[in-house]
Amino acid sequence: MNYLIQMFEKFTELKVVTILILASLIGISLFLAYSGKSKKTNTKILVYGGLCIAMSFVLSYIRLYRWPQGGSITPGSMLPMFIFAYIFGVKAGIIAGVAYGFLQFIQDPFVVHWVQVLLDYPIAFAAMGFAGLNRKHLPVSVLIGGFGRFLAHFVSGFIFFGEYAPEGMNPVWYSFTVNFLLIGVETAICVAIVLIPQFSAAVKKLKNNALV
Repeated sequence: MNYLIQMFEKFTELKVVTILILASLIGISLFLAYSGKSKKTNTKILVYGGLCIAMSFVLSYIRLYRWPQGGSITPGSMLPMFIFAYIFGVKAGIIAGVAYGFLQFIQDPFVVHWVQVLLDYPIAFAAMGFAGLNRKHLPVSVLIGGFGRFLAHFVSGFIFFGEYAPEGMNPVWYSFTVNFLLIGVETAICVAIVLIPQFSAAVKKLKNNALV
């Protein structure tokens, strides 16, 4: 029971402004979806983008494991963003990722330096949009997007958080280890999900419908 409480307790930290932004994203997306204009490609991008950002954010607040120094493992919170980039391509994926990164920053900012903020928020989440580089094989898309986010956090880690490395441990290796455990496991969870035949088939159907 305590574990279940800890999984969802982060929802109690949500700011009013974050809740309003999420509600607006979902509301606007649903309005556009049912307004009769959703057949246009640009409108579809807005609809899917808003819903995927909202889903990723909500999943990011379900913590399967919390790293003592910060960061956590979630039940595939990056997956909606990967799927969005997989359907609509790199450009749309990057733009949605930047928006998602700013939403995370608004809710839970951690500032050491302005470069660190750029690396850990807009750049790291925008890099998930590189999943759109491969739009034929979803597992490959997930790996590309996961590596993109890992790379941004890795660079930020050894530059700005190397002081947290255990005594005698190289800051670069420390950052690699921590981010590989967090982002690597998160990405592995996403890959495992998309390898489920029924899930993969549903995404392909969603993609076909979105691009009609």
